[in-house]
Amino acid sequence: MIRKNADLLQYITKVLIHKTDNKLLEVLYSPTEIILDQRKKVFYVHIIKSGMAKCYLTEDNGNDFIQEFFSEGEIFGELEAINGDLSFCCIEAITPVQAYKIEAQYFNTLLEKDPTFNKLILKALAKKLNYTAIRHAYNQSHTLEDNLLRLQKQYPALIEQISKQDIANYLGITVRSLNRSLAKLGI
Repeated sequence: MIRKNADLLQYITKVLIHKTDNKLLEVLYSPTEIILDQRKKVFYVHIIKSGMAKCYLTEDNGNDFIQEFFSEGEIFGELEAINGDLSFCCIEAITPVQAYKIEAQYFNTLLEKDPTFNKLILKALAKKLNYTAIRHAYNQSHTLEDNLLRLQKQYPALIEQISKQDIANYLGITVRSLNRSLAKLGI
């Protein structure tokens, strides 16, 4: 649910930041600030240094569906930088977010010229795909209560860190259904 990538963050902070001639900018985003907007041109790839952000799509009916939550070391904007597409999702800061920002063109240059960076990005993409497949399979084959118990086990401070509306959007349910299930489980 809250995705992290310690290997990528370590490479950025220990190696890449010293090799890039100020091509990595460190930026700060406030809670509720939109870092990347849905269906917009992507000029930068971001890697979170600290904080938490949510990745979501706003459906045609106006409902938000949260794909995942990002924290330390997670990358976003990479697919759009590689493909030259508009952004698929919206990324919004939940807490103050400190991030490294890399111009999309320079990101692609790094992919071509830095084999270690390239491999870390490939691993990050593979982990995102794997995580998404497992998550959707689990959600389809288990009850809402089972999903909540699994999330609570993985993230004991879930309710304190993430709003009920965001948890409901992550699970694809209403806040009312979430509250009913939480009460049923005694959470």
